[in-house]
Amino acid sequence: MSNISKYTNKIICGDSVEIMKSIPSESIDLVVTSPPYNLKNSTGNGMKDGRGGKWANAALVNGYSHHDDCMPHEEYVKWQRNALTEMLRLIKEDGAIFYNHKWRVQGGLLQDRKDILDGFPVRQIIIWQRNGGINFNAGYFLPTYEVIYLIAKPKFKLAAKANKYGDVWKIGQELKNNHPAPFPIKLIDRIISSTNAELILDPFNGSGTTAVVAQELGRNFIGIDISPEYCKMAQQRLEKNKVSSELAYKRQKSLFE
Repeated sequence: MSNISKYTNKIICGDSVEIMKSIPSESIDLVVTSPPYNLKNSTGNGMKDGRGGKWANAALVNGYSHHDDCMPHEEYVKWQRNALTEMLRLIKEDGAIFYNHKWRVQGGLLQDRKDILDGFPVRQIIIWQRNGGINFNAGYFLPTYEVIYLIAKPKFKLAAKANKYGDVWKIGQELKNNHPAPFPIKLIDRIISSTNAELILDPFNGSGTTAVVAQELGRNFIGIDISPEYCKMAQQRLEKNKVSSELAYKRQKSLFE
């Protein structure tokens, strides 16, 4: 069965690359995702050895539930290139991928993810400016931003008037979420609302923010994550959001009856 409907509006638990391989080509309008950053494979070892400082109790220091985030760099690059290859296959000719990642200093040099992105059709880099960051090294300034690569197929266009936004977005981190590295709702709302996409995929779904925002905006979604814990978290958020939306609709409707 290759019909995309069997995947639509579902949270799927499993290996993202393998599951994407089973999804029909050119069936997705938009991919919005942020993979694990491989932070524990670090020359600074701030995450690996637990030197958290004021971040010692941050969920990210404890890592992900089913991924150690400490792959050899070459292996990590190969994994992410395989994932992007599948994402690119899945999007339509007017589709795009918003791929959120983080630049780091490794061994005293900037690691800017060129090795992952080389050869992919990157149209733009969006700077997501957060409210702070983590820095264990006195050799450079505190990093306060992440990057979002807009990887677009030839016919991709933004929704009407969305191109008024600049390419630097000042949006604070999500603080009320138990996932180690959750997307802020405002960030995903900005991305999805700026497109006409009807079906959105997040192959590193985490706590489900992409799916929740898609649902809130009346779009369809597919979420994939290897962690049963995070899949359950995402499903619970979707169900809670659906109930809240239905109650809000009923209250609004009663005002006019």
